[in-house]
Amino acid sequence: MNRFDNVVKACTSDELKTQLWAAGRAALTAGAMIRELYAQPHTIRMKGSIDLVTEADIAAESAIIASLKEDGSTIAIMAEESFDETTEPDKGRTWVIDPLDGTTNFAHGLPLFAVSIALVENRQPLLGVIYCPMQDELFMTSRGGGAWLNDKKIRVTETDFLVQSLVATGFPYDIHKHLARILEQTRAVLPKVRDIRRCGAAAVDLAYVACGRFDGFWEMDLKPWDTAAGCLLVEEAGGRVSDFLGHPYSPFKKEILASNGRLHSLLLDLIK
Repeated sequence: MNRFDNVVKACTSDELKTQLWAAGRAALTAGAMIRELYAQPHTIRMKGSIDLVTEADIAAESAIIASLKEDGSTIAIMAEESFDETTEPDKGRTWVIDPLDGTTNFAHGLPLFAVSIALVENRQPLLGVIYCPMQDELFMTSRGGGAWLNDKKIRVTETDFLVQSLVATGFPYDIHKHLARILEQTRAVLPKVRDIRRCGAAAVDLAYVACGRFDGFWEMDLKPWDTAAGCLLVEEAGGRVSDFLGHPYSPFKKEILASNGRLHSLLLDLIK
């Protein structure tokens, strides 16, 4: 657990230090399970026409919840595979969990996916953990405590010009409803930047903005568990996060723009 040492020390609250350690342990536990299942045949169920859930999603979610409870947590849980969409999310402290962000990648044997765990209070993240099991990269953050990758501090890029930037985007599962807007945004952004990437996992995209691999990322029609950990990670790494109009971001908003800060207004002008 030595990857927790510096990030836990940097956490500004003794209570949150305990929760951050528990979230990190839960993410590593789930990641080890996902890594073991990766090369095996998968059981796939369709949640929508292109929206998948596999045995790894279910197993990882159960492992995360069990791990958090083992560490004494009694905090409410909002997890992707067990969340009842008809209920109103708790406005107090809540664990917001995506056990496997990038399920389509996992199901197709593309090793780019992540476990995402955040502790949210009044709809704002207090801490976040993103673990990419195939790369063994553990991203951790707490409000006021900085952003970390494998216990080393990370920062966003200092890129000033769009033409020098590498940005990322994602596509919603109900893409037919948003196709015209997505194509419009892509036409606006692509000629202005160095290139665009599409990883297929918002948590990974946000982690990559935080550590300087991407200069920006935008996506629409998201769920809270897609961005709750990653948005705080970007902010604590010195970046900026907003909705498409430049308003302050919450994981309970459906659209996100994250950047190194320097490029934020330029990207906003292109996508809004």
